[in-house]
Amino acid sequence: MMIKLISAGFGGQGALAIGKNLVEAGMREGLEVTWTPSYGPEMRGGTANCSVVLSEKRIGSPVFSSPTDLIALNLPSLNKFAGKVKPGGNIFINSSTVSEKVERSDVNVYYVPCGEIADKVGNPKAVNMVMLGAYIGVSEAVKVETVETIIREMFAGAKEKYIPANIAAFQSGIDFVKQYE
Repeated sequence: MMIKLISAGFGGQGALAIGKNLVEAGMREGLEVTWTPSYGPEMRGGTANCSVVLSEKRIGSPVFSSPTDLIALNLPSLNKFAGKVKPGGNIFINSSTVSEKVERSDVNVYYVPCGEIADKVGNPKAVNMVMLGAYIGVSEAVKVETVETIIREMFAGAKEKYIPANIAAFQSGIDFVKQYE
């Protein structure tokens, strides 16, 4: 198994956090991992993406030109990276902010209304947790339990009150993609 993922969106949407959570989970599960962030000078509102590699074998390079998977939280990210996804790969689109459809027939496309789902669980800021759940629900790249443990640790201490809503958002993303089975 080797997953090459690009997670992309505007700064502040949580694209980098998605990648970081995947890499942390992968490390805990004994996978080889890389995480390479890229963002413009404007952290919030500017573009941000990261490249993630998860592998059972040693990773030769963190750099790749053709991802196996893409998470696009906004239209510029979809436009920039969708054409690079390998045939047979997966594209996850935040359909709350992107209304365009992917015209490729050689990839699997998942339209996830992350904003609406996050609102429904009472945490409008958890768009990235919804998408992370959708991604894990399809890719099974890491175990659900591992990610939930990381979420609990991420929001420990003063932020503890946010744990239930973030886990609910994550689980809702997993539940949403079951309709694609």
